[in-house]
Formats: sequence, C-alpha cells, structure tokens
Amino acid sequence: MSELSKEMKAELLKEVEALEASLTGNLMTDMDIKDKIHNIRMKINGVKPVDSHYDCVGCGS
Repeated sequence: MSELSKEMKAELLKEVEALEASLTGNLMTDMDIKDKIHNIRMKINGVKPVDSHYDCVGCGS
C-alpha cells in the first residue's frame, strides 16, 4: 500500500477519535462504528487482509 501523507494520517486519526467518542457500549449499536474504526486503522497502518493480494478491498468489509 502507498504511504499516507502526514495530513491524511492526522485527518484519519481525528475521524477515529470522533467515531470512538460516539460509541455507546452496546455491541449491536456499535458494530458499524467499530467496523469503520477498524477499516480506518487498517488504512493508517498500511494493513491488508491476510493472504490477499487486494489492498483493503478483498475483505468485503
């Protein structure tokens, strides 16, 4: 995966913070929010699904 710029990384981290602040503690309610947080963190960390040649597209999230 390509390296994120510092500005883009900072913007994504702000988005994660905002999403984390909106968590309710109810697993069913928070599931979509946690999925978004997970996907953003994968982008930030340059992670792709295991055994996948796709960059964050192949997991189906």
